Amino acid sequence: MYGEYVLRRLGTMLLVIFLAISINFLLPRLMPGDPVEAQLNQLMATGGGVSDITAMVESYRARFGLDQPLLSQYFAYWQSIFRLDLGVSLAAYPEKVTDAIAGGLPWTLGLLGFATLVSFLVGSLLGGLMGWPRTPKALRIFGNGVVVLSSVPYFLVGMILLYVFAIVLRWFPAGGGIPFGLQLGFNWPTVSAVLWHATLPAISIIAAEIGAWALGMRGMLVSVLGDDYIALADAKGLKPGRIFLRYGMRNALLPQLTKLALALGHIVSGAILVEVIFSYPGIGFRLYQAIQSKDYFVIQGIVLLLSVSIAIAMFILDLIYPLIDPRITAKGK
Repeated sequence: MYGEYVLRRLGTMLLVIFLAISINFLLPRLMPGDPVEAQLNQLMATGGGVSDITAMVESYRARFGLDQPLLSQYFAYWQSIFRLDLGVSLAAYPEKVTDAIAGGLPWTLGLLGFATLVSFLVGSLLGGLMGWPRTPKALRIFGNGVVVLSSVPYFLVGMILLYVFAIVLRWFPAGGGIPFGLQLGFNWPTVSAVLWHATLPAISIIAAEIGAWALGMRGMLVSVLGDDYIALADAKGLKPGRIFLRYGMRNALLPQLTKLALALGHIVSGAILVEVIFSYPGIGFRLYQAIQSKDYFVIQGIVLLLSVSIAIAMFILDLIYPLIDPRITAKGK
C-alpha cells in the first residue's frame, strides 16, 4: 500500500544520498596533488602569512585524519557529516565551509526559488494556452515571442538588462545584494533594498526560462488532446475552462512537475553566471570564487548540498505523484 511505497522511496533516497556522500569523499582524494599544499604554495608565492597557513594545514589534517588509512578517513568523514562539519575554507581560513554556504544560501534560495516558481507557473499556463485549440490567436502570437526569447541565454539577458536599466537608465543597482553600509534586519528598508537589488537578476532568469516551461507544457497538452477522457468531457457539455484545467492541464502536468523538482533541487547550486554578472552574494557567486581560488572543500560542500537536495526533491515528488494523478498507484501499476 501507500506506506510500503513510501518506505521503498525512502530507501531509494537514502541509497542515493549514501552514494553521493561516498563519491564526494573519494573524488578530491583521487585528484593528483595535495590541495592544502597547493594553497600553501600559492599563498607563499603571493606573500601570505606562512604561520597562519601552517596552522590551517595542521588543523585540516588533524580534523580529517589525513595521516590515517583511507578507510579511517572515510569513517571520520561520515562523523563530520553527522556533526554538520564540512571542514574549513582553504582560501578564507579559518572560515568554516558551513558558514560560507550559510552566508550565500538564503540569497540564492530567495532569488532562484522565486524566479523558478514564477517561470514554472506562468510558463506552464502559457504553454497550455498555446496548445489549447480555443485559445485566441493574439495570445498564441505572444506565446511564440516568449518562446523565441527563451533561446537567448539567461546570462546574456542579464547583461542586456544590466546595461540598459543599471548603466544607461540607472533605475536599478549594477550589482550586489544590498546597498553598501546597510544593516540587515527584519524591516522595510532591508526588504525593499533586497528586492531592489534582486529585480534584474530575477527578471533575467524568468525571461529566459518561461519559454522552456511553455514549450514543454504545450507539447504535453497537445499529446493528451486526443485522449478519450477529453472527448468524453466535451461530449458531456462541460465548460471549456474546466476541460482545459481539470482534464487537459492536470493530466499533462506530471512531466512538468518532474522538471520542477529537478530545478528546485538544483537551486542550491545557484545561477552562477547571473550571480557573477550582478555580483549577487549567493551560492553561485560563492562557488565561482571557490573555483577561482581552488578552494576544494567549499566546492565539495556545495556539491554535496546539491546532491542531497536533488535526492530529497525527487523523494518528495515521488510521494506527491500518486496524489496528483490517480493513474499512478502506490503499487506502481
